[in-house]
Amino acid sequence: MNAAGGVTVGGRKMPLELVLLDDESDATKTVARLETLGAQGVVAYLGGFGSDLHAAAASVAEKNKVPYLGVAFALHKVHQQGFRYLFSPFWKSPDIGQATQGLFSTIPAAERPKTAAIFQEKTDWGREMAAAWTEAGKAAGYQVAVQGEYAPGAKDFSDLILKAKAANADAVFALPTPPDGMTMIKQMKELGYTPKLTLFIRAPDPPIWTKNLGKDGDFVLLAPGWHHGVKAPGVKELNEAHVKKIGRPADPIAGPAYACVQILAAALTRAGAPDRNKVRDAIAATDTTTVVGPVKFRADGTGTVQSVFVQWINGKQELVWPKESATAPLAYPAPPFAKR
Repeated sequence: MNAAGGVTVGGRKMPLELVLLDDESDATKTVARLETLGAQGVVAYLGGFGSDLHAAAASVAEKNKVPYLGVAFALHKVHQQGFRYLFSPFWKSPDIGQATQGLFSTIPAAERPKTAAIFQEKTDWGREMAAAWTEAGKAAGYQVAVQGEYAPGAKDFSDLILKAKAANADAVFALPTPPDGMTMIKQMKELGYTPKLTLFIRAPDPPIWTKNLGKDGDFVLLAPGWHHGVKAPGVKELNEAHVKKIGRPADPIAGPAYACVQILAAALTRAGAPDRNKVRDAIAATDTTTVVGPVKFRADGTGTVQSVFVQWINGKQELVWPKESATAPLAYPAPPFAKR
Protein backbone atom coordinates (compact mmCIF):
# COMPACT_ATOMS: atom_id res chain seq x y z
CA MET A 1 0.00 0.00 0.00
CA ASN A 2 2.69 2.49 0.97
CA ALA A 3 4.62 1.67 -2.21
CA ALA A 4 1.63 3.09 -4.07
CA GLY A 5 1.60 6.21 -1.93
CA GLY A 6 -0.49 4.96 0.97
CA VAL A 7 -4.21 5.07 1.67
CA THR A 8 -6.55 7.68 0.22
CA VAL A 9 -8.02 9.63 3.13
CA GLY A 10 -10.04 12.78 2.58
CA GLY A 11 -8.92 13.02 -1.02
CA ARG A 12 -5.18 12.68 -0.41
CA LYS A 13 -2.73 9.82 -0.01
CA MET A 14 -1.49 9.05 3.49
CA PRO A 15 1.14 6.38 4.28
CA LEU A 16 0.30 3.79 6.92
CA GLU A 17 2.68 3.49 9.86
CA LEU A 18 2.71 0.12 11.61
CA VAL A 19 4.03 0.23 15.19
CA LEU A 20 4.95 -3.22 16.51
CA LEU A 21 5.18 -4.01 20.23
CA ASP A 22 5.76 -7.53 21.59
CA ASP A 23 3.31 -8.64 24.30
CA GLU A 24 5.27 -11.90 24.78
CA SER A 25 1.92 -13.78 24.83
CA ASP A 26 1.32 -12.33 28.29
CA ALA A 27 -2.14 -10.81 28.85
CA THR A 28 -0.82 -8.31 31.40
CA LYS A 29 1.76 -7.08 28.90
CA THR A 30 -0.92 -6.97 26.19
CA VAL A 31 -2.83 -4.43 28.27
CA ALA A 32 0.32 -2.39 28.95
CA ARG A 33 1.36 -2.35 25.28
CA LEU A 34 -2.10 -1.23 24.17
CA GLU A 35 -2.11 1.58 26.71
CA THR A 36 1.26 2.72 25.34
CA LEU A 37 -0.01 2.66 21.77
CA GLY A 38 -3.21 4.43 22.77
CA ALA A 39 -1.21 7.24 24.35
CA GLN A 40 0.82 7.53 21.14
CA GLY A 41 -2.38 8.29 19.25
CA VAL A 42 -2.75 5.22 17.04
CA VAL A 43 -5.94 5.24 14.99
CA ALA A 44 -6.56 1.50 15.46
CA TYR A 45 -5.24 -1.60 17.21
CA LEU A 46 -4.26 -4.76 15.34
CA GLY A 47 -4.44 -7.53 17.92
CA GLY A 48 -2.00 -10.33 18.64
CA PHE A 49 -2.41 -14.11 18.62
CA GLY A 50 -4.70 -16.03 20.95
CA SER A 51 -8.19 -15.68 22.41
CA ASP A 52 -7.00 -15.06 25.97
CA LEU A 53 -4.94 -12.07 24.83
CA HIS A 54 -7.85 -10.65 22.84
CA ALA A 55 -10.11 -11.05 25.86
CA ALA A 56 -7.71 -8.89 27.87
CA ALA A 57 -7.35 -6.37 25.05
CA ALA A 58 -11.03 -5.80 24.30
CA SER A 59 -11.75 -3.79 27.44
CA VAL A 60 -8.69 -1.58 26.83
CA ALA A 61 -9.85 -0.82 23.29
CA GLU A 62 -13.31 -0.01 24.61
CA LYS A 63 -11.99 2.26 27.37
CA ASN A 64 -9.71 4.14 24.98
CA LYS A 65 -12.33 4.16 22.19
CA VAL A 66 -9.81 2.75 19.71
CA PRO A 67 -11.15 0.28 17.09
CA TYR A 68 -9.58 -3.16 17.51
CA LEU A 69 -9.19 -5.85 14.83
CA GLY A 70 -8.24 -9.32 16.06
CA VAL A 71 -7.50 -12.68 14.42
CA ALA A 72 -6.46 -16.10 15.76
CA PHE A 73 -9.48 -15.40 17.91
CA ALA A 74 -12.30 -17.97 17.97
CA LEU A 75 -13.59 -17.22 21.49
CA HIS A 76 -17.18 -16.05 21.11
CA LYS A 77 -17.82 -15.08 24.74
CA VAL A 78 -15.88 -11.81 24.47
CA HIS A 79 -18.24 -10.60 21.76
CA GLN A 80 -21.22 -11.04 24.06
CA GLN A 81 -20.14 -8.26 26.42
CA GLY A 82 -21.40 -5.29 24.42
CA PHE A 83 -18.04 -4.00 23.16
CA ARG A 84 -18.50 -1.49 20.31
CA TYR A 85 -14.84 -1.17 19.29
CA LEU A 86 -14.09 -4.90 18.97
CA PHE A 87 -14.06 -6.51 15.51
CA SER A 88 -12.83 -9.92 14.41
CA PRO A 89 -12.77 -11.18 10.80
CA PHE A 90 -12.25 -14.70 12.11
CA TRP A 91 -14.66 -17.56 12.71
CA LYS A 92 -15.92 -18.27 16.23
CA SER A 93 -16.64 -21.41 18.24
CA PRO A 94 -20.28 -21.73 17.04
CA ASP A 95 -19.09 -21.31 13.43
CA ILE A 96 -16.54 -24.11 13.86
CA GLY A 97 -19.22 -26.38 15.31
CA GLN A 98 -21.55 -25.72 12.38
CA ALA A 99 -18.73 -26.21 9.88
CA THR A 100 -17.92 -29.57 11.49
CA GLN A 101 -21.36 -30.67 10.29
CA GLY A 102 -20.41 -29.59 6.78
CA LEU A 103 -17.12 -31.47 6.94
CA PHE A 104 -18.85 -34.67 8.06
CA SER A 105 -21.39 -34.36 5.24
CA THR A 106 -18.57 -34.97 2.73
CA ILE A 107 -18.03 -38.46 4.19
CA PRO A 108 -20.44 -41.21 3.00
CA ALA A 109 -23.15 -41.56 5.65
CA ALA A 110 -22.33 -45.18 6.48
CA GLU A 111 -18.67 -44.32 7.06
CA ARG A 112 -19.01 -41.16 9.16
CA PRO A 113 -17.86 -41.11 12.79
CA LYS A 114 -20.71 -42.27 15.03
CA THR A 115 -19.02 -41.56 18.36
CA ALA A 116 -16.66 -38.83 19.50
CA ALA A 117 -14.39 -37.98 22.40
CA ILE A 118 -13.88 -34.37 23.47
CA PHE A 119 -10.64 -33.56 25.27
CA GLN A 120 -11.78 -30.33 26.90
CA GLU A 121 -9.25 -27.72 27.96
CA LYS A 122 -10.13 -26.11 31.30
CA THR A 123 -10.63 -22.63 29.82
CA ASP A 124 -13.55 -20.51 28.64
CA TRP A 125 -12.71 -21.43 25.07
CA GLY A 126 -12.49 -25.10 25.98
CA ARG A 127 -15.99 -25.01 27.43
CA GLU A 128 -17.28 -23.08 24.42
CA MET A 129 -15.88 -25.53 21.88
CA ALA A 130 -17.09 -28.57 23.85
CA ALA A 131 -20.61 -27.14 23.75
CA ALA A 132 -20.30 -26.35 20.03
CA TRP A 133 -19.10 -29.86 19.14
CA THR A 134 -21.78 -31.48 21.30
CA GLU A 135 -24.47 -29.42 19.57
CA ALA A 136 -22.98 -30.18 16.13
CA GLY A 137 -23.29 -33.90 16.81
CA LYS A 138 -27.08 -33.67 16.73
CA ALA A 139 -27.00 -32.74 13.04
CA ALA A 140 -23.76 -34.49 12.07
CA GLY A 141 -24.93 -37.83 13.44
CA TYR A 142 -22.38 -38.54 16.16
CA GLN A 143 -22.74 -38.93 19.92
CA VAL A 144 -20.19 -37.69 22.44
CA ALA A 145 -19.09 -40.88 24.19
CA VAL A 146 -16.28 -39.34 26.25
CA GLN A 147 -15.83 -35.80 27.52
CA GLY A 148 -12.98 -35.13 29.92
CA GLU A 149 -11.14 -32.04 31.09
CA TYR A 150 -7.44 -31.30 31.32
CA ALA A 151 -5.43 -28.31 32.49
CA PRO A 152 -3.33 -26.43 29.91
CA GLY A 153 0.27 -27.59 30.13
CA ALA A 154 -0.61 -31.07 31.38
CA LYS A 155 2.01 -33.73 30.69
CA ASP A 156 -0.10 -36.89 30.95
CA PHE A 157 -3.22 -37.38 28.82
CA SER A 158 -3.35 -41.16 29.21
CA ASP A 159 -6.58 -41.15 31.24
CA LEU A 160 -8.46 -39.28 28.51
CA ILE A 161 -6.90 -41.34 25.73
CA LEU A 162 -7.63 -44.69 27.39
CA LYS A 163 -11.25 -43.69 28.02
CA ALA A 164 -11.63 -42.71 24.36
CA LYS A 165 -9.99 -45.98 23.29
CA ALA A 166 -12.24 -48.04 25.58
CA ALA A 167 -15.31 -46.27 24.16
CA ASN A 168 -13.98 -46.92 20.64
CA ALA A 169 -14.54 -43.24 19.83
CA ASP A 170 -14.37 -42.72 16.08
CA ALA A 171 -13.39 -39.04 16.36
CA VAL A 172 -11.41 -36.90 18.78
CA PHE A 173 -12.00 -33.16 19.15
CA ALA A 174 -9.72 -30.85 21.14
CA LEU A 175 -8.16 -27.38 21.13
CA PRO A 176 -4.73 -27.89 22.69
CA THR A 177 -1.75 -25.58 22.56
CA PRO A 178 1.01 -26.84 20.23
CA PRO A 179 2.99 -28.49 23.06
CA ASP A 180 -0.15 -30.13 24.50
CA GLY A 181 -1.32 -31.28 21.08
CA MET A 182 2.02 -32.85 20.19
CA THR A 183 2.07 -34.65 23.55
CA MET A 184 -1.45 -35.96 22.92
CA ILE A 185 -0.48 -37.41 19.54
CA LYS A 186 2.67 -39.04 20.94
CA GLN A 187 0.70 -40.63 23.79
CA MET A 188 -2.13 -41.74 21.48
CA LYS A 189 0.49 -43.59 19.44
CA GLU A 190 2.11 -45.09 22.55
CA LEU A 191 -1.28 -46.29 23.81
CA GLY A 192 -2.30 -47.75 20.46
CA TYR A 193 -5.28 -45.50 19.81
CA THR A 194 -5.93 -44.12 16.33
CA PRO A 195 -9.36 -42.53 15.86
CA LYS A 196 -10.76 -42.37 12.34
CA LEU A 197 -10.73 -38.58 12.54
CA THR A 198 -8.79 -36.17 14.75
CA LEU A 199 -9.68 -32.48 14.77
CA PHE A 200 -7.37 -30.27 16.82
CA ILE A 201 -7.91 -26.52 16.95
CA ARG A 202 -4.74 -24.42 17.33
CA ALA A 203 -2.04 -27.04 18.00
CA PRO A 204 -1.43 -28.20 14.39
CA ASP A 205 -1.44 -24.68 12.90
CA PRO A 206 2.33 -23.90 12.95
CA PRO A 207 4.91 -25.69 10.74
CA ILE A 208 6.65 -27.05 13.87
CA TRP A 209 3.84 -29.64 14.03
CA THR A 210 5.16 -31.76 11.17
CA LYS A 211 8.81 -31.05 12.02
CA ASN A 212 8.34 -32.57 15.48
CA LEU A 213 5.86 -35.34 14.70
CA GLY A 214 6.66 -36.39 11.14
CA LYS A 215 4.19 -38.98 9.81
CA ASP A 216 2.53 -39.23 13.22
CA GLY A 217 1.27 -35.68 12.70
CA ASP A 218 -0.43 -36.54 9.41
CA PHE A 219 -4.21 -36.97 9.04
CA VAL A 220 -4.89 -34.43 11.81
CA LEU A 221 -7.44 -31.78 10.84
CA LEU A 222 -7.18 -28.15 11.87
CA ALA A 223 -9.38 -25.06 11.65
CA PRO A 224 -6.88 -22.20 11.30
CA GLY A 225 -9.27 -19.72 9.70
CA TRP A 226 -7.59 -19.63 6.28
CA HIS A 227 -5.38 -21.49 3.82
CA HIS A 228 -3.13 -20.24 1.04
CA GLY A 229 -5.22 -22.19 -1.48
CA VAL A 230 -8.35 -20.13 -0.84
CA LYS A 231 -9.73 -18.58 -4.02
CA ALA A 232 -9.87 -14.84 -3.35
CA PRO A 233 -8.36 -11.69 -4.89
CA GLY A 234 -4.81 -10.99 -3.75
CA VAL A 235 -4.03 -14.49 -2.47
CA LYS A 236 -1.64 -15.20 -5.35
CA GLU A 237 0.33 -12.02 -4.67
CA LEU A 238 0.39 -12.67 -0.91
CA ASN A 239 1.73 -16.19 -1.48
CA GLU A 240 4.41 -14.93 -3.86
CA ALA A 241 5.57 -12.33 -1.32
CA HIS A 242 5.56 -14.94 1.46
CA VAL A 243 7.60 -17.39 -0.62
CA LYS A 244 10.10 -14.67 -1.47
CA LYS A 245 10.55 -13.65 2.16
CA ILE A 246 10.12 -16.91 4.10
CA GLY A 247 10.42 -19.66 1.51
CA ARG A 248 6.90 -21.14 1.68
CA PRO A 249 3.33 -20.14 0.79
CA ALA A 250 1.54 -17.95 3.32
CA ASP A 251 0.93 -19.53 6.72
CA PRO A 252 -2.71 -19.83 7.89
CA ILE A 253 -2.58 -16.79 10.16
CA ALA A 254 -1.07 -14.59 7.45
CA GLY A 255 -4.32 -14.38 5.49
CA PRO A 256 -6.56 -13.08 8.30
CA ALA A 257 -3.79 -10.74 9.50
CA TYR A 258 -3.39 -9.33 5.98
CA ALA A 259 -7.17 -8.97 5.73
CA CYS A 260 -7.22 -6.84 8.88
CA VAL A 261 -4.97 -4.28 7.20
CA GLN A 262 -7.13 -4.38 4.08
CA ILE A 263 -10.25 -3.78 6.19
CA LEU A 264 -8.61 -0.95 8.11
CA ALA A 265 -7.32 0.75 4.96
CA ALA A 266 -10.75 0.61 3.34
CA ALA A 267 -12.34 1.96 6.53
CA LEU A 268 -9.89 4.88 6.64
CA THR A 269 -10.84 5.80 3.09
CA ARG A 270 -14.56 5.66 3.86
CA ALA A 271 -14.11 7.55 7.14
CA GLY A 272 -12.41 10.39 5.29
CA ALA A 273 -10.20 11.20 8.28
CA PRO A 274 -7.91 9.36 10.75
CA ASP A 275 -10.54 9.83 13.45
CA ARG A 276 -11.00 6.85 15.77
CA ASN A 277 -14.79 7.11 16.04
CA LYS A 278 -15.29 7.61 12.32
CA VAL A 279 -12.95 4.71 11.57
CA ARG A 280 -14.85 2.56 14.08
CA ASP A 281 -18.15 3.29 12.33
CA ALA A 282 -16.58 2.61 8.93
CA ILE A 283 -15.23 -0.77 10.10
CA ALA A 284 -18.68 -1.68 11.44
CA ALA A 285 -20.12 -0.98 7.97
CA THR A 286 -17.51 -3.14 6.20
CA ASP A 287 -18.74 -4.97 3.12
CA THR A 288 -15.60 -5.79 1.20
CA THR A 289 -13.61 -8.63 -0.34
CA THR A 290 -10.20 -9.45 1.12
CA VAL A 291 -7.68 -12.29 0.82
CA VAL A 292 -9.94 -14.30 3.15
CA GLY A 293 -12.91 -13.66 0.86
CA PRO A 294 -15.98 -11.45 1.48
CA VAL A 295 -16.15 -9.87 4.95
CA LYS A 296 -18.97 -8.19 6.84
CA PHE A 297 -19.41 -7.61 10.56
CA ARG A 298 -22.39 -8.42 12.74
CA ALA A 299 -23.54 -5.98 15.42
CA ASP A 300 -21.44 -7.80 18.04
CA GLY A 301 -18.23 -7.40 16.00
CA THR A 302 -18.01 -10.99 14.84
CA GLY A 303 -17.27 -11.41 11.17
CA THR A 304 -19.11 -13.33 8.49
CA VAL A 305 -16.16 -14.99 6.83
CA GLN A 306 -15.38 -18.04 4.73
CA SER A 307 -14.86 -21.26 6.72
CA VAL A 308 -12.14 -23.80 5.91
CA PHE A 309 -10.80 -27.05 7.30
CA VAL A 310 -7.19 -28.02 6.62
CA GLN A 311 -5.49 -31.39 7.05
CA TRP A 312 -1.88 -32.49 7.40
CA ILE A 313 -1.23 -34.88 4.48
CA ASN A 314 2.30 -36.10 3.70
CA GLY A 315 3.80 -33.32 5.79
CA LYS A 316 1.83 -30.54 4.09
CA GLN A 317 -1.24 -28.57 5.07
CA GLU A 318 -3.92 -29.25 2.46
CA LEU A 319 -7.26 -27.47 2.17
CA VAL A 320 -9.91 -30.24 2.36
CA TRP A 321 -13.17 -28.33 3.02
CA PRO A 322 -15.15 -26.85 1.44
CA LYS A 323 -14.74 -29.32 -1.42
CA GLU A 324 -15.05 -26.67 -4.14
CA SER A 325 -11.90 -24.96 -2.86
CA ALA A 326 -10.00 -28.10 -1.83
CA THR A 327 -6.36 -28.65 -2.73
CA ALA A 328 -6.72 -32.34 -1.74
CA PRO A 329 -9.55 -34.71 -0.78
CA LEU A 330 -10.16 -35.47 2.89
CA ALA A 331 -7.83 -38.31 3.96
CA TYR A 332 -10.22 -40.55 5.91
CA PRO A 333 -10.17 -42.76 7.86
CA ALA A 334 -6.73 -42.28 9.38
CA PRO A 335 -4.58 -45.43 9.24
CA PRO A 336 -3.09 -46.77 12.49
CA PHE A 337 0.15 -45.07 13.52
CA ALA A 338 2.08 -48.32 13.06
CA LYS A 339 1.09 -48.54 9.38
CA ARG A 340 2.17 -45.07 8.29
